[in-house]
Parts: sequence; C-alpha cells; structure tokens
Amino acid sequence: MPGHTHTGLTPFLVSPASGHGTPTSSYAGSCSYAGAGDGKAAAEAGDAGAAFVLESKGTWWHAGFHLTTAMVGPTVLTLPYALRGMGWGVGLTALTAVAAVTFYTYYLMSRVLDHCEAAGRRHIRFRELAADVLGSGWVFYLVVTVQTIINAGITIGSILIAGNCLQIMYTSLTPDGPLKLYHFIMIVSVVLALFSQMPSFHSLRYINLGSLLLCFGYTILVSGACIRAGMSSNAPVKDYSLSPSNSGKTFDAFLSISILATVFGNGILPEIQATLAPPAAGKMVKALTMCYAVAFFTFYLSAISGYWAFGNAVQSNALQSLMPDEGPSLAPTWLLGLSVVLVLLQLLAIALVYSQVAYEIMEKRSADAAHGRFSRRNLVPRVALRTGYVAACAFVAAALPFFGDIVGVVGAVGFIPLDFVLPVVMYNVALAPPRRSLVYVAHVVIIVVFTAVGVIGAVASVRKLVLDAGQFKPFSDHVVD
Repeated sequence: MPGHTHTGLTPFLVSPASGHGTPTSSYAGSCSYAGAGDGKAAAEAGDAGAAFVLESKGTWWHAGFHLTTAMVGPTVLTLPYALRGMGWGVGLTALTAVAAVTFYTYYLMSRVLDHCEAAGRRHIRFRELAADVLGSGWVFYLVVTVQTIINAGITIGSILIAGNCLQIMYTSLTPDGPLKLYHFIMIVSVVLALFSQMPSFHSLRYINLGSLLLCFGYTILVSGACIRAGMSSNAPVKDYSLSPSNSGKTFDAFLSISILATVFGNGILPEIQATLAPPAAGKMVKALTMCYAVAFFTFYLSAISGYWAFGNAVQSNALQSLMPDEGPSLAPTWLLGLSVVLVLLQLLAIALVYSQVAYEIMEKRSADAAHGRFSRRNLVPRVALRTGYVAACAFVAAALPFFGDIVGVVGAVGFIPLDFVLPVVMYNVALAPPRRSLVYVAHVVIIVVFTAVGVIGAVASVRKLVLDAGQFKPFSDHVVD
C-alpha cells in the first residue's frame, strides 16, 4: 500500500500519531483500500479485520437493513417517556428536529466517505476516517474509545433486557420458580455466542431484515394496546402537566433530549457503509431513506400512542405501563407475551450488529488474512475471542442490572459527539464550504447547539443515576427502571 511499509506485525489499533514515523498524509493510504470490493485488497494488505469482518459485498438495501437494526430497536418504547419530559408541543418538535438533524449529519458523513473514496482513499472504519480528515492522533483515540464504550454498552444492555424478557415470560408461567435474572442472562449469552460466530457484518443481512420486520411487529402491537388502554374504563387519568419546578422542567427536558439522541444514535455508519460493494457513492442515501421511513412510522406511532394513553404517568418503557404493579394488565396476555418475544428476538440482532466493531478489532490482530476465513488458524481464535467478549458483556449485565441508567449517560457523551458533531466538523474540513455560506453557518449552529445539549444531557443523566443509586444492588434479580 502506498505510504506504508508492512512490518508483518499488525497492531490492534494503528495510531496516526505514532505509526512508526508515518506522517498523517501517508496514514490515509495505510488505512483505506481503493477498490476493495471483495476484500481482496485488504487480504493482500494483511488486514484480516477488513477482509473478514467488513467485507464489501452488500447492496444499498442490505445497508438499509443494518442501519435500521442499529437505530430502530426497543428503545422506541421509551419515546412516550421522552415526551413526558417536554409535553406535546415541545416534545414532538424536538423529536422531529432530532430526526432531521441526524438524517442530515449521517448524510454528511456519507458524503465525506464518498469524497475520500473518489480521491482513492476508501475508509471502512470510523476511527480512520476521522483521523484522515482531521489529521490528529487524539481524534483517532477519541473515536475508538467512544465507539468501544457505545458498542459494548449496547451489547451489555441488549443482553440484560433480553434476559429480563425471558424472566418476564418465565414468571408469568411460573410465579414462584427458582430461576433468577442471571440465569436468563446466561441463556441469552449462550445463544448470542453461537450467532456471533457468523463471520462478517454482511452475513447478518437477512437477520437484520428479520429485525426490521420485528420492530414493525412489536411497535404496532404495543401502540395498539396503548390506544386500547387509553380508551378503556381502567385507563389512568390523563395528565400532561410538566414538573412544577423550573429546575425539574429543565432537567426533565434535557434528559428527554438525551433519550432522543440515544434513540437516533448509531455510531457505526462508516462500518455499515463499508459493507457496500464499491463504488459506494450514492448508495448510502438510499439506505438512510429506507431506515428513516421505518423510523418515522415506528417512532411517531409509539411516542404519540403511549403518551396519549398514560400522560405523565407513563413509565420509561411503554410495555411496562401496560403491566402495572397494581391492578389488572391493560392489554391481553397473548399480546403482551408476543410483544416480549418480538423484542427479545430483535435484541439479539442488535447485539450482533453492535459487536461487529469489536470483532473487527479482534480479527485485525488475531487472524491471518493469508489463510482462509474458516481455516483452523483463524477459526479457533475467532470462536475463543468472540465467545469471551459475549461472556464478559453477560457478566457485566448480570452484575450491574441497573445498566440502563449508565447507558443514558453513555448516550449523552457518546452518541452526540459521534453522530451530531463529528460528521459536521469532518464535512466542513473535507469539503470546505465557504465560511460565509448558509451551509457553513448552519453547521456551526449544529455543532454549538448539540455540544451544549450533550453536556447538559450528560448532567441530567448523571442526576438520574444519583437519584436511582439507592436501588442499585449488584447481581440483583430486578432490572432498575
């Protein structure tokens, strides 16, 4: 590869700042593959992570399946709770604004990737794209650190909530059964470890198609149940008032914005675009359009129906609002059971998608691209490392069943910089719109506003973490709401 002398020792993360004296300009060539359509160029370069995990064979609709799984998950059931913190007018406006801004910033990132590809530098990793465009070693480490926290956090959260789904089904059938939450987390982790052996991101395309259909299924079921509950004689009194104190209103509003940022967050768009067969130019826009069409239907349906039915009494998950601690369920048992099953299945797909970056990093170091993907040389370390990663995530999920509050903090300090701020900064640097242009001014506004939102949202999330601290018990049998 131009500008890079292959030493035969591929580090876990090649830093642009310390790449054995390699200057930033030549670093771009060392971390991208012009025309790497089937992974051949990556294999020749000795990059097993690119050749095996991020192979570029997909179509735009495959990328759409991946994007939808990464964005449209059970977190849609938290949207009524997000409206609770802002009310009807501000809440729906904020939902629409965040949707528009994230679509735009993802579009900008795709444009930057296309721009680099046209210049002969096809980037397949977020960390390398940011380091190439911004030319700074600390950016490389910032991106890889935040990405790792996000991806591990979502995998841990998915395992935890999937285990909780199994526990809900078990206790409904056997109220006094001996199994605890950690038993169900172990079951989920075994299933996830088996599916994690699928070798590449591209190999998940049909699983992610199924994930897309699952999110339609449980959103329609839960939203229909909320509408039914809101019209029933047992419906709670509809109160849409906000917190009586100004400080409470402020913290609730920014916590709600942090929830919206987490719901629309992605953090792995370059890795998803890497699965496209080159040239990738223009294909990601179609994938984004598919993803946001699904998001528009599911997000607004869930948010409006859940908040309308329960008002400010809505819980952080609309499904829980249908199963109050006191009194009868507000939805048929079969509907609740089917919804839980659909959520459980999609959580497995989400965990698989967000594990791919970790697997790519592992195989970049542990695998040998000169050998076959399924050779003993590569298969043994793949099974060991991926199984170990899932086991570690499962252990954290079992030990910290209050992880949902921690994920709220991660969303504020992770998704906002990666999905709202960095794409705009990279576009301004790479494509250099005129400083006096409306585009440039709008970009500066986005950077300033969402940096402030991220900081205040992080404070609000930490505040909730502190308020809930009394409920935290390691290896508890209950997930803290």
